Amino acid sequence: MALTKRWTSRVLFMDGDDRLLLLCGRDPRRPGARWWFTVGGAVEKDEDYLQAAVREMWEETALCLPVGRLSPVVWTRQAIFSVDGRTFDQYEEYRLARVTADEVREMNVSTEEARYGHHWWSTAELATTAEIVRPKKMASLLPDVPATVGLGRAPVYRGNVNEDTDPE
Repeated sequence: MALTKRWTSRVLFMDGDDRLLLLCGRDPRRPGARWWFTVGGAVEKDEDYLQAAVREMWEETALCLPVGRLSPVVWTRQAIFSVDGRTFDQYEEYRLARVTADEVREMNVSTEEARYGHHWWSTAELATTAEIVRPKKMASLLPDVPATVGLGRAPVYRGNVNEDTDPE
């Protein structure tokens, strides 16, 4: 099967209680296949990663945050996954965006991608859920993010992963 190359900008939306906003998606060709994922998506032509993040935040949450509200890149990874009969080879950059309670109330998560729901997840919930969450091992990855943002550290490379076959 041919791989579709894709470059994406992902946003780790965290609220004042350190909960992470995740959207729920399903694969229309695989009944019952569902997973939770971060806000974000493909970098479009003539866009950089920051512009893509701002656009994706707006499209997926109706929240318009300026570029300055996004942290530097905290993680990167290369992920292979299949959805809707296509297989993607996707490079991902992740940035943190802290949101206030007022901004959370202003959000309107109603995108095609998240039509199966959205939820603000605590680390404890992520650690104990039987649901599929992407990236895998989110509960162990997330706690260090808020503390390390602003320390001038290089992004952490989370490796090459195959979301379809690698263990949870």
